[in-house]
Formats: sequence, C-alpha cells, structure tokens
Amino acid sequence: MRYHSPTSFEDAWGIAAAASGVTRFLAGGTDVLVQMRAGMVLPDDLIDLKKIAGVSDIARTEDGGWRIGIAVPGIALGAHAALKADWPGVVEGMELVGSTQIQGRATLAGNLCNGSPAADSVPGLVAAGATVEVTGPDGTRTVPVEEVPAGPGKTTLAKGELISAILLPPRGDKGGDAYLRFIPRTEMDIAVVGAAVSLTLDGETVSAARVSLGAVAPTVIFVPEAAQAIVGTTLDEAALNAIEAAAKAAAKPISDKRGTAEFRTEIAGVLAKRAAKIAYARAKGEKA
Repeated sequence: MRYHSPTSFEDAWGIAAAASGVTRFLAGGTDVLVQMRAGMVLPDDLIDLKKIAGVSDIARTEDGGWRIGIAVPGIALGAHAALKADWPGVVEGMELVGSTQIQGRATLAGNLCNGSPAADSVPGLVAAGATVEVTGPDGTRTVPVEEVPAGPGKTTLAKGELISAILLPPRGDKGGDAYLRFIPRTEMDIAVVGAAVSLTLDGETVSAARVSLGAVAPTVIFVPEAAQAIVGTTLDEAALNAIEAAAKAAAKPISDKRGTAEFRTEIAGVLAKRAAKIAYARAKGEKA
C-alpha cells in the first residue's frame, strides 16, 4: 500500500486520477481504517487529506451560510455554538455517530462518502439543502448532498474526484431543523430509520420545508411530497397527519435483522411527524 499526504486538493485528485488500483481517501478514518482492519478493503493508494489547508476549518460564507472542512470532526461541530444555533438538526445528526472517541475523528464528508443509507449525519444535511464542493480532473462543481450517494457503499463521484468542502445555506430568520432516529439500543447503534425536517416560518405558517429519510431506501432520500404536505400550514393536526402519510408513502425499506419493512415504514411516518414538531418549535424560538 502506498500512503500519500498531499498538501493541496489538486495534488490529492491528481494522485487519485493516476492510480490504477483501489484508492481510498482518509479524513477522519473511522470507516476506512475499520474496513481495512476487517479485510473488507485493502487500498493500493491511501490518500490522507488532513494536511490540506482549510480542511479542519468551520467558517461563515459571504452570504451568511457555512463552509465546513472535510476533516472537521463531529466533536468540533458540537462545540461550535454559532453553527449549532443555526443548524441544530445537522449537528445533532453528526453527534449521534459512534462513541465519544469516534466523535473526535468522524467527519460529515466521510459519513456521506461511506454511502450508508443509515448514515445519521446525511438526512440532516439533505433537509438543510446542503451542497458539497466536488473537486477533480474536470475542475470544481457544486452538488446537492442527496445526489452524492448512489447505493450502499457507493457514490456518484467520478474517478479522481473528492469532496473538498460541505456548504450549508444561510439559516435565515424563523427557521428550524431537527433529526430523529430509531435504534434498538440507547446509543452507539445503526439507525433502523432516520428522519430530518427543516422548515421556515412566515408568522405561524410554514413557508418552506425540506424532509429527508434514512434507512428506508438504498440511499438517504429527499422527500419533497412530505415537505409540501406542511407548507402553507400552521403544522396543525391535519398537516402532521399529512407529513406522516407522505413519509410512509416514500419509504421503500427492506426487511432485515434490525427491522421489518412494515415496521420501518410505520416508524418513518412517526419520526417525520415528531421531527417536524421539533423543527417548528425551534423556528418559533421555543425549546424543543
């Protein structure tokens, strides 16, 4: 195995583009190192990205949004008060990934590129309308987070391409988001179902919304029908029932040892409804 530690994204994608064997990028390493130890993957080229300038930074963008470096660990997201105030659902999703030790290394970019449909940090990013900068031989492009996963363990990134930053839009006034999951244990488990909701209010009325579900399809999914079910409402009982029904209709899960398809479908609706209520309360400035 060849180990590389480039100091620029251009060098990183250049190494990856020229490689002929199995290539893996290393940011936090909580997925790839475990996979290597288990013999699931043995890279010919391991490209460590931590020496590239800016990869450990969290910064405001000119429009009031956020730029998050690809090597920022979960523990740093949780410790960033301004980011957490803007996007609590995004942060709380990442804070559910693994143990305290894992939080010191795991990253949003790594969780996304691992391609798990049950990834806890991804639904919150999708609901937030987050995008990623993708850098490679053809330059840099911006891609919605929901378009990155292609299936379990797979992404849509081309050979040589890598994520160079995660971008969150401006939160704006009277906005709130939330992420919830169901697991059999109290912590450190894989989501059986996950749901994230982000919404904006005009007075008491929901003026915009985004809804995402995890672990109910081959990838984390964006569910515009569930969002439309609550737009224009004051999140009354009828709206809550509508978002629950839309989430259940969008869920296409499998049955496995962690839960049946029928159970997952039911829980998808329950969690979407609960997450919407929390996001609504946060948008109103209430504790949730």
